[in-house]
Amino acid sequence: MFNVLGAYSWVNIRFLLEGAWVTVIVSVLSIILSYIFGLILGVIRYVQIKYVSAVVGFVIDIIRNLPLILIIFFTYFGLPQIGFKPAPIWASVIAMAIFESAMVAEIVRAGIVSIPTGQMEGARANGLSYWQALRFIILPQAVKNMIPAIVSQFISLVKDTSLATIIVLPDLMNHAQIIYGQNTNYTIPMFLALAVMYFIVCYSLSLLSEYLDHRMGQSNSKKAKQAEEVAESAER
Repeated sequence: MFNVLGAYSWVNIRFLLEGAWVTVIVSVLSIILSYIFGLILGVIRYVQIKYVSAVVGFVIDIIRNLPLILIIFFTYFGLPQIGFKPAPIWASVIAMAIFESAMVAEIVRAGIVSIPTGQMEGARANGLSYWQALRFIILPQAVKNMIPAIVSQFISLVKDTSLATIIVLPDLMNHAQIIYGQNTNYTIPMFLALAVMYFIVCYSLSLLSEYLDHRMGQSNSKKAKQAEEVAESAER
């Protein structure tokens, strides 16, 4: 049997919310870092800088094919061996950022490759340098194409934070385990609470993705319309 009323007492709910807050902090920090580094690594891999791009691609392929839990173990138990001992929350952020940066880098590279080569050629023909064309013409279009895949990856990241329970990260999963560890009658109610809380966070990210996609679509339509008006004016 399970005790719903006892499981959802204010003390337990507050304890779960404290864990959820840690999950959100780890997720947000990991998302920000992995997006920044993933974008940089993806561009480096795309532009084919001699030797550098090959090395970056090799490292990305290694990380993408490692289990996340192994990277978490390495950051928490391996880094202290070289004199750096991060707290569980920072070990989790570092591990998540490393793993997700590799995933995002591949999404970025694929997103840039999906843009027709004529875009780059047209930008260069209009006097832009290679890097200016990449920054102002190619990347803005690629980012729009990448939004669904990147958000999907970040949703996975939020759920993957539960793996950090293994290094005693005081997150949502860890706090739920503590609660039903004290009373096994709370096991099913805790699992239900976990499902609801993870759903709220992940579904919010999905809605944000749809909003950004819609806004960027409107922005691109406006720019296209302005470009047509300029072209018409020039013809007159």
